[in-house]
Amino acid sequence: MNPRRKKRLTLAVALIAGVAGVASLLLYALNTNLNLFYTPYEIVHGKKDTGVKPEVGQRIRVGGMVTIGSMIRDPDSLHVEFAIHDSAGGEIIVTFDDLLPDLFREGQGIVAQGVLIESGKLEATEVLAKHDENYMPPEVAEAMGQTHEKLEYPEEKKSEGYKYQ
Repeated sequence: MNPRRKKRLTLAVALIAGVAGVASLLLYALNTNLNLFYTPYEIVHGKKDTGVKPEVGQRIRVGGMVTIGSMIRDPDSLHVEFAIHDSAGGEIIVTFDDLLPDLFREGQGIVAQGVLIESGKLEATEVLAKHDENYMPPEVAEAMGQTHEKLEYPEEKKSEGYKYQ
């Protein structure tokens, strides 16, 4: 093999190895930042279709209704602990060490994001409460067995378009 071909081959191998290294680092970074949505039932019993349960230490997002009478507040700090459930009968405990949203209350639909610290217990880093009585995120609505219907406008309003008054 002449020196010129050898140099080109070395450069091509180095380029392919560099692209493979960058791609693997990118996939690793995306995998660690991935937040999968689970319901309380799926955390306890596993996904219905695959039976896969989230692993302890995994970063997940869970949605459900705050169980009435389950909230325990620490009087000396912001620490709060409450249970959330879904219509399938699953229930987990959520701990949170920050200010809860203003709309947070028992019997309310929420989405909590955090790390699963043991089976059935989530340490939340973020808690989101729904903003009104009619809206619920599609994942939570599905988990609670409710329908998430699209808003329909009367036919005469569609044809008129938006008019300033």
